[in-house]
Amino acid sequence: MSQCGRMTDAPVVHIGKVIRHAVAFNVQHWQGTTFKVDHLLDAVAELFKVLRERRVNYALVGGIALLTYVQGRNTEDIDLILSVRSLKKLPELVVTHKDVYFARGNYKGLQVDFLLTTNRLFSHVKKHHVVTQDFFEQSVPSATVRGLILLRLYALPPIYRQGDFVRVGLYENDIATLMFYYTPNMQEILDELTPFVSSQERTAIQEVIADLERRIARLRRGNV
Repeated sequence: MSQCGRMTDAPVVHIGKVIRHAVAFNVQHWQGTTFKVDHLLDAVAELFKVLRERRVNYALVGGIALLTYVQGRNTEDIDLILSVRSLKKLPELVVTHKDVYFARGNYKGLQVDFLLTTNRLFSHVKKHHVVTQDFFEQSVPSATVRGLILLRLYALPPIYRQGDFVRVGLYENDIATLMFYYTPNMQEILDELTPFVSSQERTAIQEVIADLERRIARLRRGNV
């Protein structure tokens, strides 16, 4: 199976519907009143139209990008890699948080998270690990399997330090699923990631990879 193209039997992803369903079925949004989510369909379509019309140089990552390779992933937001300069091309976006490497904004009720290219790894993935994928709304530059694994592995050490058990489980499952279906060379990926992490973080990431490889091996033996 190619590490760039979508799964051969996977349907074209309708980004708006994925996000609408995720938001609608999140009980945290239920507060005894009718919670309207249909506007998210238009918000998603409009956002990608604006990105195209203004020639914003970006790459789709996160849960939506993962859905082009594996099915069943759930997400309420859109994750994009872009530069601070490109972010300024979206004045309609209400920025709710921003630091050196990340920003979060609201576009007509749609949450959009930005991984800024001031971070060397984010810039690296955007430059070297992006292909065009077809979505229901339009064709979108999207991270490859290798790019997504690099980003997920890079994110794990800080999440471990934060003690965010839910996100750790989610990210490790994303990595394991991509490893299972696409069998990437994880040593090559670890070597590629090494310049962007500390030696301590590299050791932790290496342990995660080894653990996931053992889990996958057990599963494959069970399928024999």
